[in-house]
Amino acid sequence: MIFQFLGGLGLFFFAIKYMGDGLQKIAGDRLREILNKFTTNPLMGVFVGIVVTVLIQSSSGTTVIVVGLVSAGFMTLRQAIGVIMGANIGTTITAFIIGFDIGVYSYPIMALGALLLFFFNREKVQNVGQVLFGFAGLFIGLEMMGQGMKPLGDWEGFIDLTISFSDHPILGIMAGTIFTLIVQSSSATVGVLQSLYAEGLIPLHGALPILFGENIGTTITAVLASLSASIAARRAAASHVLFNIIGTIIFMIFLPLFSTYVEWVAMVLNLERKMQIAFAHGTFNVINMLIQLPFVGVLAFIVTKLVPGENSLAENSETYIDKSFIGQSPTIALGQAKEEVVRMGEIAVKGLQESMDYLFTSDAKHAHTTVQLEEVINKLDRATTDYLVALSQVSLSESDSKLHHALFQNIRNIERVGDHFENIVELVQFKDSHRVKFSPDACGELKEMYELVLDTVSLSVLALDKQSKEFAKEVLARENHIDDLVEIMRKRHFYRLKQGGCSSTAGIVYADIISNLERVGDHAANIAETILVIQNSGKNVYAN
Repeated sequence: MIFQFLGGLGLFFFAIKYMGDGLQKIAGDRLREILNKFTTNPLMGVFVGIVVTVLIQSSSGTTVIVVGLVSAGFMTLRQAIGVIMGANIGTTITAFIIGFDIGVYSYPIMALGALLLFFFNREKVQNVGQVLFGFAGLFIGLEMMGQGMKPLGDWEGFIDLTISFSDHPILGIMAGTIFTLIVQSSSATVGVLQSLYAEGLIPLHGALPILFGENIGTTITAVLASLSASIAARRAAASHVLFNIIGTIIFMIFLPLFSTYVEWVAMVLNLERKMQIAFAHGTFNVINMLIQLPFVGVLAFIVTKLVPGENSLAENSETYIDKSFIGQSPTIALGQAKEEVVRMGEIAVKGLQESMDYLFTSDAKHAHTTVQLEEVINKLDRATTDYLVALSQVSLSESDSKLHHALFQNIRNIERVGDHFENIVELVQFKDSHRVKFSPDACGELKEMYELVLDTVSLSVLALDKQSKEFAKEVLARENHIDDLVEIMRKRHFYRLKQGGCSSTAGIVYADIISNLERVGDHAANIAETILVIQNSGKNVYAN
């Protein structure tokens, strides 16, 4: 009995994951765009949460993604709460799928899925095959679990346990919470509960508290994902926990009435027993959302008080990347990696600006800020590189693979920009410590060069963010201008040296500064070239 139940549960887990992966491959390229563009208010967030959860077949997965997006600054806490509410509704779709009695067709559906997987080379056809294979596996796994649990009906200890759940609903809530905490899948908990109820092993008023507990247990994944993230991320996870606890309290107060209502609907609509649990699950989450949606601001206020604090630059600098994304959705994980690389670029632009301010003001605070920003870039370099290495272990589409490779290259380019503006700070420190003075002409030329390079790097980061071919081409044109300007500056520098207009030490520092600026321009051009490679190979789904 135990072996058959565990085997069925394992197949059920695999089927959910496999079907979700297939759905993501079919529609995953649009997930990030959906999350970024259609969460303008909590109500829209609800619909987005439903759609995304249906696509990835995991409310926990959706919430983990939301936690990362809140940390990254894509969403406000209020918007995130709406998505989390929608995720709770979206996860009920699996329960409704299970509620349909199509188990008799599961084996031919699995055979069709296997046929598409192994005898067709087109990626889209294989993705459909993967969805069908996983879809059929759901029902086969449930059938195995149901058959394995049948003998429990004659076991006195289990009968006493179900009676205790009926007499003491709090125990049912605890059981649902703990089981979901262990298996890390609310769909699995509901699937097991549907099998128990379908076999007549537990009454409805004993099953409902377990169902409520499952909604609390499913929040642990997001909580774990937020522990090392920003304050905003921890607040988003806390709102998920609070939302489900409040809903459970409300429904426990009206448990007898709700149980009677579900039985009445089941009788009127002639619902199968599994579908009754699915209906109860969906009703709970929809009504809970309707009750709490008008109070999103209150929820946000409460979790802000429960999780006090402010985000620091160090926290914000790493919040785009979360390895939980890799397992939940490689496509979204790759999109978040791109945003992290863009952030690195923005920090590099800021560092370059600070180094220029230090050159022309000799104010030590600019040097200090520049060094700090370079350290942040190095930290992000290591973290993002490790993240991309981990992401390379999963299957990526052709377009995703090209972006993945380009991000590796761009990390190196941005990290080198950081090295160069740090070199400039060291050169300025040398200049000041040795009381070296630049001529007015040299200062004017450096300012012109600096501004051109700064604009070029800023545009390259914008081109990376927008994946814009036009911006990339403009970067290359400006880089050519930089090269021309460098040649002019070197000739003028040589003339000043020859005429005695500046000292040899000043000339060395001057030459080294323009050399570092020239190399910064080269790295900006390198970033632009990676964008052109992606754009010229076809439509890029990551363009904002």
